[in-house]
Amino acid sequence: MAEQRRSKPGASGNGRAGGQRRTGAAPGGRGQAPRSGRGTGDEKRRDSRSGEDKRRGPGDDKRRDSRSGGERRPSGDRRPDRAKSGPPGKDREKMAPEERTAAQQIYDGPPLPEDITGKELAADVRAQLKSLPEKLAQRVARHLAAAGALIDDEPEIAYQHTLAARSRAPRLAVVREAAGESAYAAGRYAEALAELRAAKRMNGATAYLPIMADCHRALGNAKRAIELAKSPSVAKFAAEAKAEMTIVEAGARRDLGQLDAALRTLELSPINSKSRESWVVRLRYAYADTLEAAGRERDALSWFHRTNAIDADEVTDAADRAEALEKRLPD
Repeated sequence: MAEQRRSKPGASGNGRAGGQRRTGAAPGGRGQAPRSGRGTGDEKRRDSRSGEDKRRGPGDDKRRDSRSGGERRPSGDRRPDRAKSGPPGKDREKMAPEERTAAQQIYDGPPLPEDITGKELAADVRAQLKSLPEKLAQRVARHLAAAGALIDDEPEIAYQHTLAARSRAPRLAVVREAAGESAYAAGRYAEALAELRAAKRMNGATAYLPIMADCHRALGNAKRAIELAKSPSVAKFAAEAKAEMTIVEAGARRDLGQLDAALRTLELSPINSKSRESWVVRLRYAYADTLEAAGRERDALSWFHRTNAIDADEVTDAADRAEALEKRLPD
């Protein structure tokens, strides 16, 4: 993520999405899963090939449990349940890594901190998990809460927690959203894009578009990022989300060597807003950085100072960038 999503923008200034963290935690606190997404608990599933309701009769060998996406086997089937597979008499989570298959390790996930209960999640997220059996919902909730708590400092482990949740509840949009956003935080852009696409198909949400566009940038598809930035739904975004998309679009323009277009994109945004919120700080920083890239160093110096003036939380390194320019420019 060169200029990463949630940390302060780096010197490269490539304009990737950033600012307020979206991954694994809902606005308002760490340890919460994303608020968007709707659970999928319908008893009837659509057959994607024919468009007709597909029901299974009592004689079918396998039945789908619509709550968890798992399989219910006939009563006479003595095969071990997937969640309990492994060497007899051993707790799967206590087995040495070499004793478990890769799939089992993903399913188990990293060890869950004892103080993580799942109650850390936002109420609306917990409500979406109610479509699952109680014990399964609790386990999924704990993995999502652990991911939210770890996303800033250990994004890769946070991602592994969301994979464990996804292994248990792959049909819940909120789970796929968390997996996508944690993958993004860990720099796994292809995985992030796939998970967020899945979540968007499930719940129709457009809030993921800035991250998806940034993933396209990271994967070398700047044109696709610009296409997403021009999506009609972006016009209805809140100010912060619009700023995120503007920064990504400007960065994509720079990727294509379109510095003038990148500057125009940022100049049409509220960079002169009197607000001191982080999204304004980041817009100004992106503009200053692009000015410097375009060779307009004195203008860039002015905007780095204007950025620093409202950056009380030190979201950016604008002060350092301004000092570096002052040393380089003639008196």
